[in-house]
Formats: sequence, structure tokens, C-alpha cells
Amino acid sequence: MLTRRHVCMSVNRRPGRPRTVASIRRLVLRLAAENPSWGYRRIHDELTLLGVAIAASTVWEILKTAGIDPAPRRTTVTWAEFLRSQAEAILAMDFVEPVTLAGQRQYILAVIHHASRRVWVVGTTAHPTHAWVTQAIRNLLMDLEDTGYVARIRFLIRDRDGKYPALIDEILVGAGIRRF
Repeated sequence: MLTRRHVCMSVNRRPGRPRTVASIRRLVLRLAAENPSWGYRRIHDELTLLGVAIAASTVWEILKTAGIDPAPRRTTVTWAEFLRSQAEAILAMDFVEPVTLAGQRQYILAVIHHASRRVWVVGTTAHPTHAWVTQAIRNLLMDLEDTGYVARIRFLIRDRDGKYPALIDEILVGAGIRRF
């Protein structure tokens, strides 16, 4: 008699899959609220690390039902907003490679300050050696110090061109500038 009663009480009366346990739903929503840059896959991975067995699609469904957008739409700061807010502290550096009328390639090292849009032509050469680039960076830092910009600059954005020696990073760190 008792077994039959238990079987009757345990039968799922609703069609489809049973609902996710409420404590897991709360945990998913809490992780999404406390970590707005995480998407449903990252939340799923964190739950797996905690030992919670749940499908990634279930996490997605919980977030969707709660009206929580995917991670890129939930983040408050976009890359463009970050650049605008930090423009006073950012320099960008790159080589410009024009060809002269005589057919010779020149390498111009140029730097731009994002906030003021001021451009420094650090130097030009036909053969940019590591020693030349290192000296050009030292000259740039002296120019920035003379004009008062060096105190405001915290970041330098540049590509991973082979023309930049590793010594540049040490020189920039010494001036309090981080490379990106």
C-alpha cells in the first residue's frame, strides 16, 4: 500500500522535462548578476566546476526566461566607450611605409595621442634597426616629458611588428607606460 502511494506521488503529471531545481535556477541567476561579462557557456563551466550537473542549453533557457540578455549585451562598457574614457592616457604607435618617387621604401615611426589627436613623427629611415627604434622611443619620451604629456600617458597601443625590440617594453615601463 505504501509503495503504491509513493509511486503515485512521484509520477510527473506535467508533459515534457521536469523543471530545474529552484536552487540551481537561483545560482545561475546569481552568477549572471554578479558577473555581467559572463555568457551562458562560462556560467555552465563554473557550475560544472562546482559539481552541478546541468546542460549549457538549460543555463541559456534559465537566463532567457528571466529576461537576461546574452553577455555582450549585458556588459556596461564597450571597447569604444573604454577608449573614449581613457583617451587622455592612450598613445598609439605604428610604422607607416610609403614608397618614394625613386622607388625606395621608407619607414616612418608615428605616434598619436588619442585625446588631442596630436601626432608625433618620431623618425624616418630606410632601414629600421632595433637600435634606431630604441633611440626613437627614447627621443619620443623626452619630447613627451618636455611637453608635459608623459605624466598623463599610461598606455601605448602597438602591433607585434618584428621591428620593435624587446627593450622598448622595459623603457616604457620605466616611464610608467604599459604596452597593449
